[in-house]
Amino acid sequence: METRDEPGVPASSLMPTSRSPARSDLREYVYDSILEMLLRDDAPPGARLSISTIAEQLDVSPTPVREALVQLERTGLVTRTVRKGYRVSPPLGQDQLAELFTAREMLECTAVRLAAAASPAALLPELRAAQEQHRRAGEAVITALDSGRRDVSLAADYFARDREFHEVIFRHCGNRYLMEMSQDLGSLVQRLRRMVHRGVTDVREAIGEHEAIIDALESGDAAAGESAMREHIRNVIERSTSDQA
Repeated sequence: METRDEPGVPASSLMPTSRSPARSDLREYVYDSILEMLLRDDAPPGARLSISTIAEQLDVSPTPVREALVQLERTGLVTRTVRKGYRVSPPLGQDQLAELFTAREMLECTAVRLAAAASPAALLPELRAAQEQHRRAGEAVITALDSGRRDVSLAADYFARDREFHEVIFRHCGNRYLMEMSQDLGSLVQRLRRMVHRGVTDVREAIGEHEAIIDALESGDAAAGESAMREHIRNVIERSTSDQA
């Protein structure tokens, strides 16, 4: 049941932002549209997510919206209260952040170790290509910041390219369950990063850390790759928590 006596997410925030759905991928389209709205921070913490409003704005029935919200609840991006429906989750507390990044470190380090052992010849070219896209997106962010601009679309593209770099490793690790867990954690990490306005130094450091991971893997030393990934994740933790302090 949805309450209608309090404000929810602005209707304009729920408009589709990229592509129109084909009926065969309607569920994915609805999920991606809601997720994109959440990652843009158009919806403040605690805002009500009306199934009927979202369905109307996306021109779909309530069923795929309800299914998408159930799936998003698993990521922690939304919460559900009996008789009050779905709401945007509040920001993560320091204890939750610590738990999130501990879990991410375990997943990422395991994935890079498995990927290095399973298919290095296939992994490295794809990882290099993903890193080149990440580097270009980062340079665009740096250029904008150097000129005094904070471009949301450039930041969104940069974070998407960053996530793709890590997804390459998970795709090559040979473990579907690690991949699924990384997707759930990835949504939380992405929302955290969109809430934190970092400067040029962070972008440059992240690019360098990705390069160090690739260099370690190219040396044929899986342990070195795992160590480089661990250092990267711990640096991300430090930068994220210091920005929130």
